[in-house]
Amino acid sequence: MRFGVSFLPDSAPDTKPATEYFSDVLRMSRIADESGMHYVKMTEHYLHPYGGYCPSPLAFLSAVAAQTRSVRLMTGCVLPVFHHPIDLASRIAMVDAISDGRLEIGFARAYLPYEFEALGVPMDGSRARFEATVDAVGRLLTEEGVTLDTPFFSFRDATVLPRPAQAPRPPFWIAAVRSPESFVRIGELGHGLLITPSGTSFDDALVGSYRESFARAHGAGAAPRVAASLPLFVAETDQEARRVADIHLDRYLKVWTSALTRWDDTTSSDYQGYTGFNRIARTLTAKDLRSSGTAFVGSPAHVADQIGRFQERLAADVLLWQTDFGGLGGAEAFRSLELFASEVMPLLDGAPAEPAAATV
Repeated sequence: MRFGVSFLPDSAPDTKPATEYFSDVLRMSRIADESGMHYVKMTEHYLHPYGGYCPSPLAFLSAVAAQTRSVRLMTGCVLPVFHHPIDLASRIAMVDAISDGRLEIGFARAYLPYEFEALGVPMDGSRARFEATVDAVGRLLTEEGVTLDTPFFSFRDATVLPRPAQAPRPPFWIAAVRSPESFVRIGELGHGLLITPSGTSFDDALVGSYRESFARAHGAGAAPRVAASLPLFVAETDQEARRVADIHLDRYLKVWTSALTRWDDTTSSDYQGYTGFNRIARTLTAKDLRSSGTAFVGSPAHVADQIGRFQERLAADVLLWQTDFGGLGGAEAFRSLELFASEVMPLLDGAPAEPAAATV
């Protein structure tokens, strides 16, 4: 089992200045590196307190690379429908070189209507655009003189520079949330799976369908990989952990559901089941996240037990801790992460291991 930290800023200038936010998460990144964790992950979003502080995960991870020695760097995720593949592949290769081959790339399809509208990208057709862009990025990172002609972009004889430090390229992960077809397709493509279970509605069988489709497509020569991102807060006692974490979890839920408001009246053929789902999200509380086992809050012993129960369900290969939820930072966040490393990881046999190679 591998561990890391997963960041998704949910702050605005009137709640937490960007300089303070990045100071906090860069320090948490250094703690993760120094304590033997395996990953630092950052997410791309725009225009809203939900993620808007980080329009460029690759820029953030370049800063992390300069301040750490061995921790792996993961985008979680970049949104390829908003990028030309040559630009994205070139930036990926650059950060892979800066980090001496520590980069892994998580892709997500994007799902917030206001981002598509502002950037002039139609939501309908985004699934096909997503697959075409990810495929093009993969080819540009592994081939020279690439020529492609798609409904979304075209180019001839393209060789991106620099070339990736890792051979054949950095490992790829793809996020999936609700659509069974997405889980199956990720397995068929041979990429790692990124999930963010939340609330009470995550269907464990979706992960099973990913593993089954991976095995059918790739046999015994490659192994599926599952990474789950979940809020974490550790304190000396359960009571103290809940006292601090619940305030920040409720703040996170408020910001998230604010970002989902446009789904009250947005429809898209590529996002079946999304219209109106904010009505359910708005009912969630910090207690719901804790009781459903999708936010780990408590003393070291309690958190270790929660992780054990979660792993009985999903057996994830990587657990990525959201340690910045609700503007959480400063001494409380640093202490939580240090307690996890010093008191929880030994209970879970979470000692550092060599990074896994790319699957396909």
